[in-house]
Amino acid sequence: MKKTGIVLASALYLMAGGAMAQQGTLNDAQIAAITVAANQVDIDAGKLAKSRASSKEVKDFAQLMITDHTGVNNAAQDLAKKLKMKPEENENSKSLKAGGEANIKKLKELKGADFDRAYVDQEVTYHQTVLDTIDQSLLPNAKNEELKALLNKTRPAIAAHLDHAKQLQAALGKKGS
Repeated sequence: MKKTGIVLASALYLMAGGAMAQQGTLNDAQIAAITVAANQVDIDAGKLAKSRASSKEVKDFAQLMITDHTGVNNAAQDLAKKLKMKPEENENSKSLKAGGEANIKKLKELKGADFDRAYVDQEVTYHQTVLDTIDQSLLPNAKNEELKALLNKTRPAIAAHLDHAKQLQAALGKKGS
């Protein structure tokens, strides 16, 4: 069960570690690509959870992830277009996508309450890592003020998603006991 979250967390930690190791070397186009990839990973996991979760609360959370992360992706893509910036694929965004794909593969092997717990565990790990990456890598490296503003505007929603996922995690743990 915990292995599911570990796969994605590993990719996220590699991504965050790579960004940290290259402090000052991420450009705005690379940050945009990381932002889009991170949101897409959660959209894809949310779509799977919405169709496979057994708990109404988990399905509702999955829909929230789809809606919120789609909104952030749209805003990021609109900003990139406005700035005439093409998101630039990089090792961090590629690693994130690969981790997301591996996570989906692992989640597809699970059903019922096991799926619900694995998905929510992954969401807790994912959102904590995204917050850390925003704080330690993306914001310090972003040069464009509008990109920084988007990251700063997104951060409280990511924190709220983390809190919501932790509440679900606690509730699912109690149901499984």
